[in-house]
Amino acid sequence: MRKAIIAGNWKMNKTPDEAKALVTDLIPWVKDAACDMVVCVPAVCFQAVKEAVRGTNIHLGAQNVHFAEKGAYTGELSAEMLRAVGVEYVIIGHSERRQYFGETDITVNKRVRAAVRGGLTPIVCVGEKKDEREAGYTDAIVEYQTRMALTGLSADEVKNIVIAYEPVWAIGTGLTATDGQANETIGVIRRAVARLYGEDTAAAVRIQYGGSMNPGNVKGLMAQPEIDGGLIGGASLKAPDFTQVVLFDR
Repeated sequence: MRKAIIAGNWKMNKTPDEAKALVTDLIPWVKDAACDMVVCVPAVCFQAVKEAVRGTNIHLGAQNVHFAEKGAYTGELSAEMLRAVGVEYVIIGHSERRQYFGETDITVNKRVRAAVRGGLTPIVCVGEKKDEREAGYTDAIVEYQTRMALTGLSADEVKNIVIAYEPVWAIGTGLTATDGQANETIGVIRRAVARLYGEDTAAAVRIQYGGSMNPGNVKGLMAQPEIDGGLIGGASLKAPDFTQVVLFDR
């Protein structure tokens, strides 16, 4: 059985003091959670959150990583830098990074490989746009993005990666794929992994749903056999809402 993983993507929200207050509120409510739990916070909040969650079951994550170890890349952070401040997970290829900052399937792959080399666990995002789904291209797109993201990795490395299926049309819109749609597309992603690395690897890799999962829909989504967790946006910014998602099995 794959252990569920719930990760909060705070995006560009919270000051260090606000971040500390949020995770401090979370700690007593989620201390007995059955899933792995990650908060992916802005870089300015790393230290405050690291100190607040020390000794708890909450893991620290970042929202991006550069593919170079060092160099003239103004504003970027390397895997080594992230590890040095206590980061364990990193989101790569989020649709907002692709849309606003020119992220491509090639640079996503470079970042994934850099994260793995640097000892971080990537949360790799794949997903289709609304017009692509309506045209019937969902399966082809998520399979291609998955293949590109994992290029150059070994089966053992892939087993430890988290993939997040985030339909672009459901990010920040309040729209959500039905339980069946999410499960079906995540199944497509898992079969793509199986074709690349074999059934054992596909059975081990954890695949989240990342399209507006919230307290109202988490139980239905998490009841699906292919779905191993969620990459949570807005609901992760409020302790009561995130707690309900994390404790989906209660």
